[in-house]
Amino acid sequence: MCDNRDMRVERSFAFLDLCGFTRFTDVHGDEEAVLALTQFRNLVREVASSYAVRVDKWLGDGVMLVSPTRRRLVEANLAIMARFEASGLVLPLRGGMAVGPVLLLEGDDYVGSAVNLAARLCAKAAPGELLATDVLSSDVPKSAEVLAVGALDVSGFADSVEVVRIQARSEVDLAVAG
Repeated sequence: MCDNRDMRVERSFAFLDLCGFTRFTDVHGDEEAVLALTQFRNLVREVASSYAVRVDKWLGDGVMLVSPTRRRLVEANLAIMARFEASGLVLPLRGGMAVGPVLLLEGDDYVGSAVNLAARLCAKAAPGELLATDVLSSDVPKSAEVLAVGALDVSGFADSVEVVRIQARSEVDLAVAG
């Protein structure tokens, strides 16, 4: 049951996660782990703000991003993945994105399938991979490409979900497309 502080909104969500963080911390120690997290968070903050995408919450070695605009979220995530890879940070990044109606709970928290699905897709993604629901395919810029993954069984969801992988195009692809 919703009260008058809750409202239904359409939003786009992404979760990004550092792969192998627990092992990294065990091998390199807490100080190196904090350094890696600080670099990750600074990069995410900088890129997200330039695309008007909000850092909703930090989740240890991950982050939840939210945007009212699908295309900005897709572009921000591609930029974060590219900058992260180019930065030379030792841990790979993975991500998941979904869009849909959710409840804005008490003005500062989102509840709904789109949030859960984005988180589950992030968990399914391989290192360096950005998975998304296929509905986001139309929001991918020309500098990126969409690769069909197909219908995936996603934990917690009764029906399989059509999923795509979104990635930056290679320089050769960009030259041919241009």
